[in-house]
Amino acid sequence: MPVTDRMPTMGKLAAAIGLGIVGWVGSELFRPLMPDDTNFGWFNYVNVVLGVICGWRVTGTRLGRGYAEGFSAGLTGLGALVFWAIFLQSLNEMLKRALDNRYDGAVEGITSMFELATEYALTMVDGTLIGALLAGGVLVGVISEWVARRWP
Repeated sequence: MPVTDRMPTMGKLAAAIGLGIVGWVGSELFRPLMPDDTNFGWFNYVNVVLGVICGWRVTGTRLGRGYAEGFSAGLTGLGALVFWAIFLQSLNEMLKRALDNRYDGAVEGITSMFELATEYALTMVDGTLIGALLAGGVLVGVISEWVARRWP
């Protein structure tokens, strides 16, 4: 990886802000899909931070190679955001359950984490949520590519 990949650029900033917004909007669209008694806590804020990190590290480093690459970079960043959001939220829920002594051992807790991740992923199969996430990822990629070309 070239040294310049670690330098801050306007394209990285645009991608970070954009995926942070996509993280918030996706979180808001995900909430009604969960049971009414779900305590979300820091859910939105964690997903915004994940969006900012994925925008900067994943999407931002793939900019400057054309609009088709920007399109792909936005979707790649979105995929990373969704993966890490599901992973961290299922890890958080597993840790809550572990503190309530619901597991007999560590392996049972880790197995439960993957079951929770699968459950969350299946809950995300909603047309509005998927459409909004895909549109947001594409928009973030294309706008970030434009920003990277405009202000290198």
